[in-house]
Amino acid sequence: MMDPISELKTRAEILHRRIQTGDLTAIRRLRALPEFRRAADEGLVSATIQRTHCLAVIAAELGFANWPQAKSALTGDSPVEDFGTMLYPKRAGGHVNRWYKGYEEAAEVRKACDGYLLAYQRHYVVVDRFYIESLGLEPDDPDWRALGFDWVRPKDPAARTRLYGKLVALLPRDAV
Repeated sequence: MMDPISELKTRAEILHRRIQTGDLTAIRRLRALPEFRRAADEGLVSATIQRTHCLAVIAAELGFANWPQAKSALTGDSPVEDFGTMLYPKRAGGHVNRWYKGYEEAAEVRKACDGYLLAYQRHYVVVDRFYIESLGLEPDDPDWRALGFDWVRPKDPAARTRLYGKLVALLPRDAV
């Protein structure tokens, strides 16, 4: 099983090395951060970039406000209020899903339709098995049952971390 935090830290290390070698594609990824959004390429090249910047880029590319928020969501070590955008990639936009602002209503609908309760930032989404497949995950993975099919308030938080690891493994190696 892939540990999502270790993998993302490794990807941040690779990004940092690529930036240090002047890789313009890697350098342009820094624009994911508000402090570099409007910088010219020359400004990005000459900026002193630290590993913390690279971790923040990785987090931003996954829809999180910062690295601590991403780490909290992926590990489940503390209550999560914002799940980022990782569970709703652009390629999944063709599905018809049920969206909710409140958790309780989403949980009731999930139970009634035997769906999967996911999160998008601070909103809740009830999806079917075809959506899970479009994420690249196996809908019959035992970790879903361990979660109680509820990503937001899982029965077993370690199962959610394992599923996050599977999602991270599916991300392109050169960009998140």
